[in-house]
Amino acid sequence: MTNSSVLTSSDAAPRETRPAILRGWRRKCPKCGTGPLLSGYLQVRGHCPVCQEDLSHQRADDGPAYLTILLVGHLMAPMLHIVFVRFRPEPLVLVTIFAVGCVALSLYLLPRIKGAIVGYQWAKRLHGF
Repeated sequence: MTNSSVLTSSDAAPRETRPAILRGWRRKCPKCGTGPLLSGYLQVRGHCPVCQEDLSHQRADDGPAYLTILLVGHLMAPMLHIVFVRFRPEPLVLVTIFAVGCVALSLYLLPRIKGAIVGYQWAKRLHGF
């Protein structure tokens, strides 16, 4: 067994998953909850400026995009149907409203879902891919 595979007592301490996910959703460090998780819109910081937790190994890849598409699609499709059946707006109005709604909801959800996934990865020690 090598020295790198041995966990120290602080590394072996269990991490609570739910608080880490909620901190990530708020785009805060999953460890301390006060430092910013992202630099810019979607770039994960190398480390937390408050608690110095190393976040450089956290990668969410395409997961946040897939979940965002899934959520936006499942929210907007029934809404589109309801609006079309009840109000019968002009096609251009319908397309404009739902296109803007889909883009706005996607832009809102994407960094939050990425933060939640990074928080989950941190809590479960899923890093070093």
